[in-house]
Amino acid sequence: MKTKYYEDADLLSLRISNTPYKYARQNGDVIVHYSDKKEPVLIEIVNAAKFLKDTTKMLPKRIQQEISSTNISTSVAHRIR
Repeated sequence: MKTKYYEDADLLSLRISNTPYKYARQNGDVIVHYSDKKEPVLIEIVNAAKFLKDTTKMLPKRIQQEISSTNISTSVAHRIR
């Protein structure tokens, strides 16, 4: 899987497969691109910073603490690949 963050658009892209995609469906801030065999190929998260912040709150406290203790700088978030 390949991931990439587009800082200017606040978009997180998760490439699951190298298969070409045929169509996409959007549900809120999540867009899933599918192959002609209806298999997910690419997932895009619009407003990624807010999405990740909100979803992190749903994790168990232990996991939240592990994430926050890594001190990941938002200034390097655009380097995610």
